Amino acid sequence: MATDYNLIAEEYKRAKLQPWRAHVESFTLFKLLGDPTGMAVLDLACGEGFHTRVLRQKGGARVVGVDISAAMIDLARKEEARRPLGIEYVVADVKELALDAEFDIIFAAYLLNYAQSESELRQMCSAIANHLRPGGRFVTVNNNPEYSGLTDSMRQYGFRRHTSDRTAGAPITWEFFLEGGTFAITNYFLSPAAHEHALRGAGMHEIAWHPPEVSPGGTAEMGAEYWQPLLQHRPVICLESRKI
Repeated sequence: MATDYNLIAEEYKRAKLQPWRAHVESFTLFKLLGDPTGMAVLDLACGEGFHTRVLRQKGGARVVGVDISAAMIDLARKEEARRPLGIEYVVADVKELALDAEFDIIFAAYLLNYAQSESELRQMCSAIANHLRPGGRFVTVNNNPEYSGLTDSMRQYGFRRHTSDRTAGAPITWEFFLEGGTFAITNYFLSPAAHEHALRGAGMHEIAWHPPEVSPGGTAEMGAEYWQPLLQHRPVICLESRKI
């Protein structure tokens, strides 16, 4: 069953504060992104705007955030009202997105892993390509389909991954541990080859996968040994491509 973020919006927002999010997820993703100064940036699956605000603060000239969850977008808009940055937020299903605009960069933290079939994945990739200018880049971080750890391998970082199998569309449950309780989200397994096929079919090229890295601050704060299980088993993976 697809995750209803309208029911867990506040919890997911708090989960973004777990140390691995900043020291691994965001560090790797923004290192791959490079400098967005002066560019038009579209943030897909933006949630409550955690990364969207960073994109604007890093110099994005026009920044638009899109999410399927009205509750998530409501949180993002409330933060925009409290601390205005000039970000536009839109409630929409990426598979049906039609903004009538092209962007220099499309950024996404955990989008493609919600495709439950190769057909849905192709729809997402087509929407991405349709909103990129020629030469524009797509940069994303997702559930790693080739994760090698066991269920409890990531427990020290505040989450566990429950994987049933590696057949196309098989559910992958992420269980997050927060002070006061837990919550879960569901991703779906599709192979790296399926991702590359969908991107190429949408007119994307220069496809490259990038393993997670740890920030210097994360190493200094926690020590290198602390991060070894995450770097070894790679629960998440970054991916980039460019529109022809």
